[in-house]
Amino acid sequence: MPLPPPDLSAGAAFARLVDIMARLRAPGGCPWDREQSFDTIKPYLLEEAYEVMDAIDAKDWQALEEELGDLLLQPVFFAQMASEAGHFSIVDALNSINAKLVRRHPHVFGDGSANTADDVKKRWDEIKADEKPERKGLLADVPRTLPALVEAQQISTRAAGAGFDWPNAGQVLEKLDEELRELCEARRDDNAESIENEVGDLLFVVVNLARFFKVDPEQALRKTNAKFRRRFAHVEEGLEKQGKALRDATIEEMESLWQEAKAQER
Repeated sequence: MPLPPPDLSAGAAFARLVDIMARLRAPGGCPWDREQSFDTIKPYLLEEAYEVMDAIDAKDWQALEEELGDLLLQPVFFAQMASEAGHFSIVDALNSINAKLVRRHPHVFGDGSANTADDVKKRWDEIKADEKPERKGLLADVPRTLPALVEAQQISTRAAGAGFDWPNAGQVLEKLDEELRELCEARRDDNAESIENEVGDLLFVVVNLARFFKVDPEQALRKTNAKFRRRFAHVEEGLEKQGKALRDATIEEMESLWQEAKAQER
């Protein structure tokens, strides 16, 4: 039976994707898709999420359109495998998120009130906590498999929401100075384990500082990484024009080209 033609309706377009995925996994479908499992597909979920972020950072809307489609495929793929195993269907997953969004936005769909984004976030966390009373600890459901920077952001936000926090950003900056001093002490002692611990403490405080300034540390670091790539590429290109390889250049020559790249960005 042929699939229906593309439709402008979001619901029909999503249903088409679900049907295509079911066809690929069915007997006589695609050999590659049929042999995949939750574990083999899992890495693609993270890969596609990062490609979406790259497109957003580049403000490449055509690429974002494509990458969002690739990302949408992943939950449909997982749900199809879950349906085949008798666990749940994509409709169950959609009903679950629809109900959750309504339940956690009483200021929109009920008689609740929230005047600021902070009010909304606080109420969201309260409702979430009420929904999971069996949880053994506030941080228990923060996945340990998250990238460390994201995990630090989530657990510090949870703790802050419970009142375990610095009163203001100034005190976080003081804590940053304290951790820097402790790192310097560990370096003087030449203790590798202590140095590792202090670097971790320092990074954790920086994540908290970002939270106070309402900066996403993961996105901030990604943008800095992209900036470093651009400037380092300029250094390589400049040396190439001079007939030099990186290994033959002095640090002064590379720094000069780095500053040149920095000035061009202003």
